[in-house]
Amino acid sequence: MEKALRVYGAVLRLVRRLPKDTRPYYAKYARENFVNYREVDAHDPKALDELFQRAYNHSLWVLQKYSVDESAAKKLKDICFG
Repeated sequence: MEKALRVYGAVLRLVRRLPKDTRPYYAKYARENFVNYREVDAHDPKALDELFQRAYNHSLWVLQKYSVDESAAKKLKDICFG
Protein backbone atom coordinates (compact mmCIF):
# COMPACT_ATOMS: atom_id res chain seq x y z
CA MET A 1 0.00 0.00 0.00
CA GLU A 2 2.81 2.40 0.86
CA LYS A 3 4.46 1.90 -2.53
CA ALA A 4 1.15 2.54 -4.31
CA LEU A 5 0.76 5.83 -2.44
CA ARG A 6 4.29 6.85 -3.39
CA VAL A 7 3.55 6.03 -7.04
CA TYR A 8 0.34 8.05 -6.88
CA GLY A 9 2.18 11.02 -5.38
CA ALA A 10 4.87 10.82 -8.05
CA VAL A 11 2.23 10.73 -10.80
CA LEU A 12 0.54 13.81 -9.34
CA ARG A 13 3.88 15.62 -9.23
CA LEU A 14 4.32 14.82 -12.93
CA VAL A 15 0.86 16.22 -13.64
CA ARG A 16 2.15 19.57 -12.38
CA ARG A 17 4.62 19.63 -15.28
CA LEU A 18 1.84 19.47 -17.86
CA PRO A 19 0.24 22.53 -19.44
CA LYS A 20 -1.97 24.28 -16.92
CA ASP A 21 -5.23 23.65 -18.80
CA THR A 22 -4.63 19.86 -18.90
CA ARG A 23 -3.71 19.35 -15.23
CA PRO A 24 -7.23 18.94 -13.81
CA TYR A 25 -8.08 16.27 -16.38
CA TYR A 26 -4.95 14.19 -15.75
CA ALA A 27 -5.12 14.60 -11.97
CA LYS A 28 -8.70 13.32 -12.04
CA TYR A 29 -7.74 10.53 -14.44
CA ALA A 30 -4.90 9.42 -12.14
CA ARG A 31 -7.15 9.43 -9.08
CA GLU A 32 -9.86 7.44 -10.83
CA ASN A 33 -7.36 4.82 -11.94
CA PHE A 34 -5.83 4.42 -8.51
CA VAL A 35 -9.31 4.16 -6.96
CA ASN A 36 -10.40 1.60 -9.57
CA TYR A 37 -7.47 -0.67 -8.74
CA ARG A 38 -7.63 -0.43 -4.95
CA GLU A 39 -9.17 -3.90 -4.78
CA VAL A 40 -6.07 -5.55 -6.26
CA ASP A 41 -4.59 -8.08 -3.86
CA ALA A 42 -1.72 -6.32 -2.08
CA HIS A 43 -0.06 -9.71 -1.59
CA ASP A 44 0.12 -10.46 -5.32
CA PRO A 45 3.46 -9.05 -6.43
CA LYS A 46 2.84 -9.91 -10.08
CA ALA A 47 -0.42 -7.93 -10.21
CA LEU A 48 1.16 -4.96 -8.43
CA ASP A 49 4.22 -4.98 -10.67
CA GLU A 50 1.93 -5.00 -13.70
CA LEU A 51 -0.01 -2.00 -12.38
CA PHE A 52 3.16 -0.07 -11.56
CA GLN A 53 4.52 -0.83 -15.04
CA ARG A 54 1.27 0.43 -16.56
CA ALA A 55 1.36 3.61 -14.44
CA TYR A 56 4.92 4.31 -15.51
CA ASN A 57 4.32 3.61 -19.21
CA HIS A 58 1.18 5.71 -19.31
CA SER A 59 2.94 8.57 -17.52
CA LEU A 60 5.71 8.48 -20.12
CA TRP A 61 3.14 8.55 -22.91
CA VAL A 62 1.43 11.62 -21.45
CA LEU A 63 4.75 13.39 -20.89
CA GLN A 64 5.75 12.72 -24.50
CA LYS A 65 2.36 13.92 -25.74
CA TYR A 66 3.00 17.32 -24.15
CA SER A 67 6.74 17.39 -24.94
CA VAL A 68 7.82 17.18 -21.31
CA ASP A 69 11.28 15.69 -20.85
CA GLU A 70 11.03 12.02 -19.89
CA SER A 71 13.75 12.47 -17.31
CA ALA A 72 11.04 14.10 -15.16
CA ALA A 73 9.73 10.57 -14.58
CA LYS A 74 12.98 9.27 -13.09
CA LYS A 75 11.64 9.33 -9.54
CA LEU A 76 8.49 7.48 -10.64
CA LYS A 77 10.67 4.90 -12.38
CA ASP A 78 12.77 4.46 -9.23
CA ILE A 79 9.65 3.92 -7.13
CA CYS A 80 7.99 1.54 -9.58
CA PHE A 81 11.01 -0.61 -10.34
CA GLY A 82 13.35 0.03 -7.43
